[in-house]
Amino acid sequence: MIDPDPLPHLPGCYLFLDASGEVIYVGKALDLKKRVASYFQKRETDPKTAALVCAARGLDFIVTGTEVEALLLENSLIKKHWPKYNVRLKDSSRYASIHITDEEFPRIHLSRRRTAPGSYFGPFVSARERDLVFSVVRKTFGLRTCRRLAKRECLRHAMGACSAPCIGGISAAEYGRRVGRAEAVLKGRTNELISSLKEEMAHLAERREFEQAMELRDEIRALVSLQERQNVERNKRFDEDVLAYAVDGEEVYLMLFKVYKGTLEGKEEFVFPRTESFLEEFIVQHYSENEPPEELIVGEALDGPLVDFLSHVKGRRVRVTVPKQGEKRKLLDLADKNLLIRFFGGERKLAALAEALSLPEPPKVIEVFDVSTLAGSFTVGSMVTFRDGRPDKKRYRRFKIRTVEGVDDFASMGEIVRRRYARLKEEGEEMPDLIVIDGGKGQLFAATREIRNLGLSIPAISIAKREEEIYVPGRIRPLPLRKDDEATLFVREMRDEAHRFAVKYNRLLQKKAIPS
Repeated sequence: MIDPDPLPHLPGCYLFLDASGEVIYVGKALDLKKRVASYFQKRETDPKTAALVCAARGLDFIVTGTEVEALLLENSLIKKHWPKYNVRLKDSSRYASIHITDEEFPRIHLSRRRTAPGSYFGPFVSARERDLVFSVVRKTFGLRTCRRLAKRECLRHAMGACSAPCIGGISAAEYGRRVGRAEAVLKGRTNELISSLKEEMAHLAERREFEQAMELRDEIRALVSLQERQNVERNKRFDEDVLAYAVDGEEVYLMLFKVYKGTLEGKEEFVFPRTESFLEEFIVQHYSENEPPEELIVGEALDGPLVDFLSHVKGRRVRVTVPKQGEKRKLLDLADKNLLIRFFGGERKLAALAEALSLPEPPKVIEVFDVSTLAGSFTVGSMVTFRDGRPDKKRYRRFKIRTVEGVDDFASMGEIVRRRYARLKEEGEEMPDLIVIDGGKGQLFAATREIRNLGLSIPAISIAKREEEIYVPGRIRPLPLRKDDEATLFVREMRDEAHRFAVKYNRLLQKKAIPS
């Protein structure tokens, strides 16, 4: 079975691979780890999903900035790989863009294809957002939507929604200026328009015309969303490679994003020994065997001879860009983010946890305990182990409660902690660097009392279920950590794994107790 543990709790796309490494399914998710894990936790699935799970032998993923970017990337990856288990989308299924035609009096309309001359803006994943943006731009600048210029005015002009170039209601020069302002808005320069709409919304609210004010509020939101230009599918005429790397000791970890015609289509990962000129050596070796892109986006400037080498191999000039801001900087940041998650995700989580708990060094081995009771019976305990920030499933343990009668979470927690560390102490085994207890102050007190009674000194914390607050011994109030803090999220991740393991064991015992 594929292990979803290396995946982060972030938006992005996941790719299932078969035994030969071929992509057989591409999916998108708001939470990569939860989505992929769900494939292997369902008892009953449809035949197609069951076949996919059976055929999958490998897994890859790409983190994106938002769920919208994941949707766009999914579309690109499907069209690139044509995976066996994805619905085969035709070109007509692309997300719609806003098209301003190349005519004397350009018209504005929605288009799923990019074959006609003119300017295209988008694509838009949300049809509601797209329609709102289209409506605002069309009405604000009075652009025509008719396929052919008529000889008389239409109802749209009578309603004040069109400048009526068909009857000479506006000169070609003035209409062109309006088109230019509309294109500026569609390119993301919407501050002026947003300010104007906010003023109008305020006036409507003062006149108690709340319904119209709410409509303007939705239009403002759509324009604000338009400003968040997508990193994944952009309108460019050339190809780009985005190169990010990190050095750890004597190893170099490198991530290469491949961007074709503005569409992020995949990534390549490399690990190699560090040398004095490792970046130059990588670029020369890689692009001697692979055609260089027209633009290489990197985090540091390259020497002139190296740029000349790329241009020589390409056969024309290769642009090397070190972005400080804008879309290219976002692409480089995204490559950096994928690099850190892929190679250093565990280290980052452990460092954040050590800082939050004021530990002298990151806890290499963490053991997490949970007690599960279903329907007032079958109380069981579980312990899961995380090593270097990742689950170590060979060291998972399950406990039947032996000495506690009835439902008593505190006593049950004390029993499983006592049994675990009494055995490790007796056998001279390695002790963990940190203990995590699923529960509040009561469960934590029961666990730490048993640890002290055994003459051990192991740091311990607990996480309460309801408020997701972290407690430490000797402190009445929880630690002042945000719920989205990286340390809190990591503790929750470990707690959820311990709970899952406990519930699975509990259900197994219940199933065995029911006569067939």
